[in-house]
This record gives sequence, structure tokens and C-alpha cells, in this order.
Amino acid sequence: MERRKKIMRWSLVALGTLFLLSIPSLGEAAGEALGPGDVVKQFIHLDALGAFYLIILGFLGGLISGFIGSGGAFVLTPGMMSLGAPAAIAVASNMCHKFPKSMVGAYKRYKYGQLDLKLGLFMAISAVIGVQVGIYVQKFIFAKWGAAGSNLYVSVAFVTILTIVGLYMLFDARKAIRAKSEDTTSRLAERIKRLSIPPMINFNVANTRVSFWIIVPLGLATGMLAATIAVGGFIGVPGMIYVLGVPPIMASATELVVAFLMGLTGTVTWALSGFVDIRMVLLMLAGSLIGVQLGAVGTTYVKEYMIKLVMATIMLIVSISRGIAIPTYLHQLGILQLDQGTIKLLNNTSFIIMCFALATGGVIVLGNMWKRKRELEAQDTVVAVGLNKT
Repeated sequence: MERRKKIMRWSLVALGTLFLLSIPSLGEAAGEALGPGDVVKQFIHLDALGAFYLIILGFLGGLISGFIGSGGAFVLTPGMMSLGAPAAIAVASNMCHKFPKSMVGAYKRYKYGQLDLKLGLFMAISAVIGVQVGIYVQKFIFAKWGAAGSNLYVSVAFVTILTIVGLYMLFDARKAIRAKSEDTTSRLAERIKRLSIPPMINFNVANTRVSFWIIVPLGLATGMLAATIAVGGFIGVPGMIYVLGVPPIMASATELVVAFLMGLTGTVTWALSGFVDIRMVLLMLAGSLIGVQLGAVGTTYVKEYMIKLVMATIMLIVSISRGIAIPTYLHQLGILQLDQGTIKLLNNTSFIIMCFALATGGVIVLGNMWKRKRELEAQDTVVAVGLNKT
């Protein structure tokens, strides 16, 4: 027992040291090697229609975020890019928008007893380190290929990750629906739990026990992905479900704690270099702070596999939207030659599909909430009639 405590103590010291070493990078401008006139730092023109779009984008992003636990970046970042914002501005602004929204969502889910704070903090410490590593990756891409390279990198990453994770989660959700069960347990999670690599950590709320050295790389990957494309939930939520064996509702809630701390530290780094468009941040927050609370309430009405189904559906539609935009970035880099008519068609199509993804997510979440609420009300009516008869 004493040996186990000693291993745990030194593991935390090692992780804390890495965290402290990452702090100096908060004072660096992520991309300050670029000139002041670089297109990456040019904010988009916003008119009334654009402002309205961002408010709706924020509401639907918050709704989806509160429901599935991801920070919502997989719709918000492409949504801003579809409006014309360079990838760097979209990523930075989304990280700034993420942490207050995630804080509200985490508090709401904590009150419902769905959040494992201990697991969230363990994941967040290593994720914050991953954020700083990821920002270095972005710096390299900005300096080497500029805004077009950044846009291409983010879009390719989105298409690859969204397609792989989306298809896997869709398959798993369909399997749970066919089995008519609340959820399916990952075989990988069962194997991971049997790995006894000290120190082992018990997470009582999530009802799981895993090695410290399984949590650390998962947190690092979450942070790196969040810093480079503003999406950490694609690794965090599926990782907790399929690797740590955490129930989907618990995983989606706990990820909000991780998103809050990643967003807070990442915002400082991005803002110091002038990449945060505060106009877009505030407009999205106006909608998302309402949406995230509504989405959190929705988790109390639906079955757990529905979270996977919603997440998978939106992922796959957004991946199509970003995939259509890739040829335009290849054109900007001089790799592919396209005429202006084709570029405009691709951009418009990408934007329309992005709007369709947002609408689909909103309809699925709100529709299932309404349906489930009606079912529960009908059950309560039947019970009440039965009691009156007796």
C-alpha cells in the first residue's frame, strides 16, 4: 500500500513538472514570427446577417455541446471558416468561446450527478500540456505555409478524424439500438481495466479503475488536438467511453471540465498573439450559453446510445462540408488550378452543408428531448389514473 502511494506521488510530481515547464509558452505569441499584415490575423467583415448567423451557430453549438459533452468545435470552427474566417482565427476564437460555455455546462451536469470531477481534473492536467504542444505545431504550419496551409491542415484533420470516429460511433450506436440496451461496453475498455500498471486510480463516480499511465496519454492527445484544430472532445469523449469504460453520459459531462481548462489556458496563448476575434466570441456566446443549458437538460430525457448517434451523425455531415472546401485551399497553395466559378460553387456548397449539419443536430437533440418528455408525461398520467382508481 505504501509503495503504491509512493508511485502515485512521484507520478503526480512528474506530471506537475511537465505542466510548469509548459507555462512559459503561454507568454509566447502563437505565430508571432508572421508579419503584421499576414492574412491569418485579418478579421472578417461582419454585417447583420453574419452576426445573426454567429448567434444561431453559437446556440446550436452550445445545444450540441451540452448534450454530447464535446466543446462543440466540430461545428463551430468549420462554421466560422464557412463564414470566411481563416482557420487560425476560427481555432483561437473558438477556444476563447469554449471555456465560459464549458464551465456553465459542467456546472449544470454536475448538479445532475453526471460528472466525475476527479477524472476531469486528471485528464485536464495532461490536456493543458498537450494544448501547448499543439500550439507549437500550429506555429510551424503558419510559418511554413501561411493561412492557406493552416486552412488545409485544419480541414484535412477534420475530415480524417470526423470520418473515422463518426463511423465507429455510428456502428456502436446502431449495435446498442439493435440490442435494445442502454449501452454497449467496449471490449477494449475491459482489457484496459485488467492492465494493472501502478499507480491504479479509482474513479468512484464514473465507476471505473484504470492506470494513471493510460489517462496521461489520452489527456495529452485531447489537448494537442484541441490546440491544433480546436477539437479535443473527439479524443476525450470517445477515449473515456471506449478506453476508460466510462458511461457515455458521464464521459460527455466530464469532458466539459477538460474543455474549460484547455480553453482557458489556450485562450491566453492565442490572445497574446492577436488571433482571438472577440466579436465572434461574444456573438457565439450570446447563443451558446442558452443552448448549452438546454442541451444539458436533454441528457436527462434520452437513452445513452442517443448521445453516440447524435455525435456520429453531425460528425459525418461536417466532414463532408470540410471535404468539399479542401480543393479551394489546394488552389490557394498553387497545387490545384480552379476557376473562380468553381471556387465559389465549392464554398457555397460547403456552407450550405455546414448549415444542414447544424440544423440536423438541433432537430435530433430537440426532437428526442420532446419525444422523451411526452413519453414520460404519458407514463405519469397512466400512474396517476391508476392511483385514482385505487
